[in-house]
Amino acid sequence: MEEVLHELLHALIETLKTVPFLFLAYLLMEFIEHKASDKMENALKRIGKTGPAIGSALGCIPQCGFSASASNLYTAGLITEGTLIAVFLSTSDEALPILISTAGGHSSIWKLILCKVGIGIISGFAIDFVLKRMRVQKVPIDMCKDCGCEESEGVIKPSLLHTAKTSVFILIVNIALGLAIHFLGEERLSYLLLSDSLVQPFITAFVGLIPNCAVSVMLTNLYIEGALSFGSAVAGLCAGAGMGLAVLFKANKCKKENIRIITVLYCISSIFGFILMLCGVN
Repeated sequence: MEEVLHELLHALIETLKTVPFLFLAYLLMEFIEHKASDKMENALKRIGKTGPAIGSALGCIPQCGFSASASNLYTAGLITEGTLIAVFLSTSDEALPILISTAGGHSSIWKLILCKVGIGIISGFAIDFVLKRMRVQKVPIDMCKDCGCEESEGVIKPSLLHTAKTSVFILIVNIALGLAIHFLGEERLSYLLLSDSLVQPFITAFVGLIPNCAVSVMLTNLYIEGALSFGSAVAGLCAGAGMGLAVLFKANKCKKENIRIITVLYCISSIFGFILMLCGVN
């Protein structure tokens, strides 16, 4: 019972960490939707061209709050798919705090950051280039449609309403996944990750897709203990966009689009991890 209560408290704390990011994202979206001028809309379009670089740099900030915000901004049509995936790839969730607090992890911090940010920038620009050539455009979604909020309420109340609804969803997902990972156990997961195998980056990337901070904690600890190669750790942490993926599925109603994004995220993460492993980067 005590272990269950611990997981519930941990899930609540992790959810609360994302609330400020979600509120700021919804506030920006509401402001643009109801108040923005043509100048601001044009400015966002200009920023969109360098979005993957900006998104990748911001995504490396510890915790997954920015990835959750990016999912909402993408759904509203304010950032490109390349920018979204760049944010996902560079997000490290709990990895950086753990490496900073571990004596043996300091030497890997900058190497991990540079790899993830570099992968995010390269992949983000490549994705936007390909989609532009294919003329695939994101259709903005009216997030206020059928949600119960009205334009006359201003921007604060609808932003709080959307933040509350999304936070409850995140809390439920955090509780469910946290309990599942806790009872499955880190030792069993370590065994399943096939230590010293070239297949390992593809497995860790798949595990990394689980939208819960416990996964990044586990992958980072296994890397520090030597159970994972650096390339496998990068693969798992690149795929690990935290609650960004969960928020994407809640906010974006186009399931085929969501599946495409996750497939691209997995392929990029596992391939780059495999390359790093082949090159012997430790």
